Amino acid sequence: MIAAAKPVLEKMAEENHFAVDFTDDADTINDENLKRYQAFMMLHLAPFDMTPPQQQALQKFIESGKGWVGIHAAGLTGREFLDPKSVYWEWFEGFMGGILYSPHPHYQKGTVVVEDRKHPVTKGLPHRFDVSDEWYEFNKSPRGNVHVLATADESTYKQNKPMGDHPIIWINENYRRMIYIAIGHDPSILENKDYLHLLRNAILWAGQK
Repeated sequence: MIAAAKPVLEKMAEENHFAVDFTDDADTINDENLKRYQAFMMLHLAPFDMTPPQQQALQKFIESGKGWVGIHAAGLTGREFLDPKSVYWEWFEGFMGGILYSPHPHYQKGTVVVEDRKHPVTKGLPHRFDVSDEWYEFNKSPRGNVHVLATADESTYKQNKPMGDHPIIWINENYRRMIYIAIGHDPSILENKDYLHLLRNAILWAGQK
């Protein structure tokens, strides 16, 4: 997915008049370098794959009012992935709506239900669209702490542990431009016109000055 996304994002940038720097080097996440950008996309970069100084630099960037787009593995909150001696990034858990990641079901086709079709990120999307994904689950719904844009229709696929209310795309309005998109595991999703529309809108919204 990461490799496949690079040319897609570069083409999207060219067509929509924004610049994008694509890197897999987490050392670039520092105060000095981040000053150059209006938005930061965590494309499958898990929070625990950053060092504490990198985490703090990104936190400072977000708290200053800059944009953040999290895709899929960016939402891997919780201590289960960490060495017991590691420092846990508590702030990020709250940033994500106070939820903890729970093991996902197997990769399968399901339906996204767009709740808020008036928001700039979801504007122009159909009420429902299908994708194949690892439908991420969490210990609870973040609703109440975040503004939900879309949910997973749990009747359309087999869950690991049904959530009932299952947000899959949301924003945290305590931050100026934050959006998390839990779907996006497999490169085939980049051929889905609705997902590309969502991704484009999310980047443009997050990058607004």
